[in-house]
Amino acid sequence: MLPSARLVPTNIRLTPSWICSFSRSFMDLKALLSSLNDFASLSFAESWDNVGLLVEPSPPHIVNTLFLTNDLTEEVMEEAMQKKADFILSYHPPIFRPMKHITWKTWKERLVIRALENRVAIYSPHTAYDAAPQGVNNWLAKGLGTCSTRPIHPSKAPDYPTKGTHRLEFSVNHTQDLDKVMSAVKGIGDVSVTSFSARCNDEEHTRISLNCTQKALMQVLALLSQNRQLHQKTEIFSLEKPLLLDTGMGRLCTLNEPVSLATMIERIKGHLKLSHLRLALGVGKTLESPVKVVALCAGSGGSILQGVEADLYLTGEMSHHDVLDAASKGINVILCEHSNTERGFLSDLQNMLGAHLENKVNIILSETDKDPLRVV
Repeated sequence: MLPSARLVPTNIRLTPSWICSFSRSFMDLKALLSSLNDFASLSFAESWDNVGLLVEPSPPHIVNTLFLTNDLTEEVMEEAMQKKADFILSYHPPIFRPMKHITWKTWKERLVIRALENRVAIYSPHTAYDAAPQGVNNWLAKGLGTCSTRPIHPSKAPDYPTKGTHRLEFSVNHTQDLDKVMSAVKGIGDVSVTSFSARCNDEEHTRISLNCTQKALMQVLALLSQNRQLHQKTEIFSLEKPLLLDTGMGRLCTLNEPVSLATMIERIKGHLKLSHLRLALGVGKTLESPVKVVALCAGSGGSILQGVEADLYLTGEMSHHDVLDAASKGINVILCEHSNTERGFLSDLQNMLGAHLENKVNIILSETDKDPLRVV
């Protein structure tokens, strides 16, 4: 028979869910930035955007906790400080226009001051995540139902398929001149040269093809102009970077099966967790009108969606006149407020980054970040 046991009262302290893994590893800031760029290259961001590392503490900087938010407000910054963040990934760049001074007068300046004082890096991917195949717009399309998607404005590959930006071709008049021409051209840097046999006017001749940079092109042309007797039939081609079929701005989504506009509205509300959204019916359309093709763009989509043929435009915000133009063409428009079409992506991003970074940092999702507008 076991001796009787006496239960001793014990105080149990519950730890907040965001403090979950101090046993995890960490990452150096430079290594983290490189890994984030591998996840979604900043080269796909729009040229007008301000992306990448916006605030950097003095090196070295070690990151244990990565904090995700859609908008970095002062309230969100306070939350990040309380949760001991070392790195804030803010989808929208809190610094967009140049700052002439860093004082305590404006809220964005105060964000920079607090970040530097507390050694917190700030990074923004913005339109790079809009364009990415696994990014914001693809997440928004998940709420529509089973469909095929493609970018409305595909991105170009970051690099040319071959060396150089231009191709120049010309024919060598005489075989005995070939070595002289090839030697001279190869002496110019940033040039790749090939030759092949061709027939023109029933005559065999050698065709020279070279890829080169803009600077090298001017040098090659100068060389050829000094030796006009050695060549003929010169052609210059401008090389284009190839389009990427799964990367770019906006998405054109074709549903496997059409649904009524009313059904689509409920799907979008459920996906974005909204009780209300704004709707403009296209001319001649009703809530029972079928929806087969949806053109969407997270955030402010007016410029991306303009002129796209679809049954429905879905975005966060559009100008009054852009809505009128779309409705006049029989296109329905749904507006959900700017960040409501983006914020839900962060939950997916938290999981994707965790896997991509091999759980080397603790990734926290903001609980205070929210759209500034609400229906009252």
